[in-house]
Amino acid sequence: MRAVVVRRFGGPEVLELVEVPVPEPGPGQVRIRVEAATVNPVDAVTRSGVLAGAGLMAPRDTVGVGWDVAGTVDLVGPGVTGFAAGDRVIGLRDRLDVPLGAYADHLVLDAVAVAPAPAGVPAAEAATLPLNGLTAVQALDLLGLPAGATLLVTGAAGAVGGFAVELAVLRDLRVVALAGAGDAAAVRALGAEWFVPRDAADPAAAVRALVPGGVDGVLDAALLGVTALGAVRNRGAFVAVSAGAAPLGLRGVRVEQVWVAADGAALAELSALAERKALTLRVAGTHPLEGAADAHRRLAGGGLRGRLVLLP
Repeated sequence: MRAVVVRRFGGPEVLELVEVPVPEPGPGQVRIRVEAATVNPVDAVTRSGVLAGAGLMAPRDTVGVGWDVAGTVDLVGPGVTGFAAGDRVIGLRDRLDVPLGAYADHLVLDAVAVAPAPAGVPAAEAATLPLNGLTAVQALDLLGLPAGATLLVTGAAGAVGGFAVELAVLRDLRVVALAGAGDAAAVRALGAEWFVPRDAADPAAAVRALVPGGVDGVLDAALLGVTALGAVRNRGAFVAVSAGAAPLGLRGVRVEQVWVAADGAALAELSALAERKALTLRVAGTHPLEGAADAHRRLAGGGLRGRLVLLP
């Protein structure tokens, strides 16, 4: 089968399309025939060597790329009872220490990392849900805000931020969305009560003008760090969605870092929400598997609303 791998770190040109044996599922695993694999920023930092340099990846000769998958189960390993060949599924590959990722014709995952795909949703759209949706829901779980609390979501027009706004509203939170000036209508459509443009001279002051005393929590999808910390009230909560983006917990603010983990049960709940159109799945464009490098170049160009998706 075909797979995209990295054997030396660098720019998009280091992404290699190679032929490898079709993987076999072990106990508790399923093999998925990949129909769509999302291109995420974490793929770019994997490819570039940033994660390896930060000590988040063990040294290896070949590195697989791609976390999100949508496709069809074509083989189940011993002990798997929840899935069968022919099932349409989505899943998350959350380990960095493996030689094959979702950029491939087939992917083997633990069954507990897989969930039924949302019915009636094209594979390209369904593939955008696992990594970004689980990151958003796990960040909200870390915040632990009660119904009626106020939440600032930075990067609210992005993939994680967009899901975070919608999921927060479903939890009866009141959301301040920070995004580009041109995204105001879009984030309000997702359910945000207030909007702050990201080019505001003082974003924290702009938030406090809307929510006197500061918001109860911040979900920092735009990696603003200390700039966003100023918007949260004393002894509030702050969750960063990327390593190195968490500020110090000044003023008694509880600061957390979300490290996304595959969770088939939570992913099934997200899939059900997407199926009933309670979550907005956004595809910025598609590329063939052999066009992975082009997709990475397009990702690096910025300005995307939604995710690029590879279609093997």
